[in-house]
Amino acid sequence: MSSTTTRWGALAVLCAVIFLDALDVSMVGVALPSIQADLGLSTSSLQWVVSGYVLGYGGLLLLGGRTADLLGRRRVFLVALGVFAVASLLGGIVDDGTLLIAARFVKGVSAAFTAPAALSIITTTFPEGPARNKALSVFTASGASGFSLGLVLSGLLTELGWRWTFLMPVPVAIIALIAALKVLPKVREERAEGGHDLIGAALITASMLLLVFTVVQAPEVGWTSLRTIGSLVGAAALLGLFVFAELRMKHPLVRLGILRSAPIVRANLGLVILFGSYVGFQFVAMQYFQNLLHWSAMQTALAFLPAGLLVALTSTKMGDFADRFGTAKLIVIGSAALAGGYAVFLGIDETPSLGGLVIPGMVLLGIAFALSFPSLNIQATNGVHDDEQGLASGLLNTSGQVGGAVVLAVVAAVLTSGSGEALTIDTLRSAIVVPMVLAVVGLAIAATGLSFRTAPATAKEEQKVYETV
Repeated sequence: MSSTTTRWGALAVLCAVIFLDALDVSMVGVALPSIQADLGLSTSSLQWVVSGYVLGYGGLLLLGGRTADLLGRRRVFLVALGVFAVASLLGGIVDDGTLLIAARFVKGVSAAFTAPAALSIITTTFPEGPARNKALSVFTASGASGFSLGLVLSGLLTELGWRWTFLMPVPVAIIALIAALKVLPKVREERAEGGHDLIGAALITASMLLLVFTVVQAPEVGWTSLRTIGSLVGAAALLGLFVFAELRMKHPLVRLGILRSAPIVRANLGLVILFGSYVGFQFVAMQYFQNLLHWSAMQTALAFLPAGLLVALTSTKMGDFADRFGTAKLIVIGSAALAGGYAVFLGIDETPSLGGLVIPGMVLLGIAFALSFPSLNIQATNGVHDDEQGLASGLLNTSGQVGGAVVLAVVAAVLTSGSGEALTIDTLRSAIVVPMVLAVVGLAIAATGLSFRTAPATAKEEQKVYETV
């Protein structure tokens, strides 16, 4: 089998897994109202079904990425995928809200190892340039398509019962694991030097876990409570200790010099806003469509279909667009579409127009993801040495998951403030303002990449800039 065939065969398996990963995340969204009714969860407690996953994912991503660099990407990927399959099964059979959240946490932990391992396998398998950009665009398109189209599949499965949204990934994960054992090549990987930075791993993991836990819990205990303020101070202190320790480690968990690259920093901030704002918006939309308008799970899923189709049909072309125009321009256009999509949904009322509100808003959000998500992944990994690809991937995924946890917590706080568990159009609109404002900030950040004439115009020129970092 030729090396080219091996590369694309491995990519197919990795794309299937990231599709499944994203599918699993989004399928829970449509099922939330059914889970709430069946298990008797409050609105503030319901967010934990989403946030439990984000807690494990966002808290351990940096460790997962670095572990892939140190122990071998193939090995870490396979073990984590097996854990994912087991956790999926447990999530589908439990009959208690706390146990369900625990299963979601374990799935998040497994994803914290599979996602950066998969991305770093791609970036170390395909040479930097058009081939890698094409592979990354296909990979990220698979994730974005799974996240978008999972909502539609969730509508079908939730009609049968919300447990099917947890059980369906089990056989798919097992098949993917068997295929990965056969397809992923057993090659001698270039691994990072040194052993595990246990001190750095403990500090950053504790900091991220405490931060995510605090912002998720804040709507329930109060943002100004002593517990919340103390926990935020504690998370900041742990982060400060982590930076202090990394600067003095011979082989640190995170080489802080990687953050001297402005494009890499912009990419990470961009994913904080893109993924974070959309997770918050999706939570609001589910409450609006199902609990206030009383749409069925299938009707709600179909409302998200335009965005999913756009991502699925166009994202694979983003590698070619990045080669031609550069990622910075694509991210700016995508950020503008993101802000526009949320702005459209500010017009929600008791009788929303499909042609005047739902479809136009979803089309704009689909354009935003199709343009921005692959471009951010390309921008975040260009010019990074092979032995730090897991680190770069972990940083990027951490940004997205922490962003999702923080924005979701803020949105949940807005939804429950003043009106308790009662939902009104006014509270829903107020909650949508949060992701819209973030999207505007994201547009401003993305625009800084175009502020100077020396900004790279194409992906090839961007690569030259990154290689100097």
